[in-house]
Amino acid sequence: MLEIFSYNWQVRDDWFEWCRGVNSAELNKERTGGMGSILKNLFHVADCEQIWMNQLQGKDPMEKDIQAITTLDEVIAFSELTRQQSESFLSLWTPAYEKKEFNMTSKTGKTYTFTYKKVVQHVVTHEIHHIGQLSVWAREIGEKPVSSDYIFR
Repeated sequence: MLEIFSYNWQVRDDWFEWCRGVNSAELNKERTGGMGSILKNLFHVADCEQIWMNQLQGKDPMEKDIQAITTLDEVIAFSELTRQQSESFLSLWTPAYEKKEFNMTSKTGKTYTFTYKKVVQHVVTHEIHHIGQLSVWAREIGEKPVSSDYIFR
């Protein structure tokens, strides 16, 4: 599991570097789709990662207000903290975790049961989805997006 997370973290770090070459107004500009802006999309993937990973460990998720995040450095710092926590958990991953069950109740009161493997796969694909949105937005502003090629990374 750690390998595919490492891929996502590399791509995310490359996006952070890409962002350093884009002015703050473009990073915060409201856009159609995703979480509404480049910075909010990057924050959102780190936030969702920490929410799920903390819940799998029986910990309370950190509560951060996406509306309060306005700078690239804030997003990077939050991402680094999230990564450290996730990496620590995933370094202990064993095949037994794949079948372990996670129970949750939605805001509407419906109860769900997922395997840890399913939750972790969701976290990975969720980020890949949002990274695709960043690629579209990069092209819209005339910039080359970060490569997300898994094989040649």
